[in-house]
Amino acid sequence: MRIGVLAVQGSFSLHARMLNAIGVKPVEVRRVSDLKDLDGIILPGGESTAFQIIMNTDDLGDQLHRKLQSGLPAWGTCAGAIILGHNKDGPLPGWSLVDIEVVRNGYGRQVDSFVAPLKVSGMAGDFQGVFIRAPVFLNPGQEVDVLAEFKDDPVMASQDNLLMTSFHPELTSDTRLHEYFVQHFCVRSDLGDKKSA
Repeated sequence: MRIGVLAVQGSFSLHARMLNAIGVKPVEVRRVSDLKDLDGIILPGGESTAFQIIMNTDDLGDQLHRKLQSGLPAWGTCAGAIILGHNKDGPLPGWSLVDIEVVRNGYGRQVDSFVAPLKVSGMAGDFQGVFIRAPVFLNPGQEVDVLAEFKDDPVMASQDNLLMTSFHPELTSDTRLHEYFVQHFCVRSDLGDKKSA
């Protein structure tokens, strides 16, 4: 299995470390050719504006967008989630692939960072959510599954082939969400034809 990690900016090396820890080969994605034969991709935390500027070189952003529309499983964390949802308040818009509104820095700036125990649907025990300049998710559409909440707002959600978290699982030693992404999204046989599209 080959899981890509968008490696143009942000915490991609930490996601790669987590994938290695669960026995999955990470592929650092920096150019269009790196998208070939992936079973899924992680869009890590970082600066969402920088992501989109960098991805618009070498056609990487357009090709990645098309892959996700065609069914390639993806997981966006923090800034990666901003790219997947409706982001109307930033310098560059989100791709609106998940029917959920995303407000940048909704939980505050760097000095407002915090850790909170989260109840994740289907997961035993709490998961420690690390929130750093985290976006707030609002108004999920009918097709969106809310998988975890903080103070009654979604912080983990999915729609079809896409998963998003407003927090940073890669900043913990807990690999359960990386396992969840691989097991529930990247090995789903019903996406097989779409991934090769």
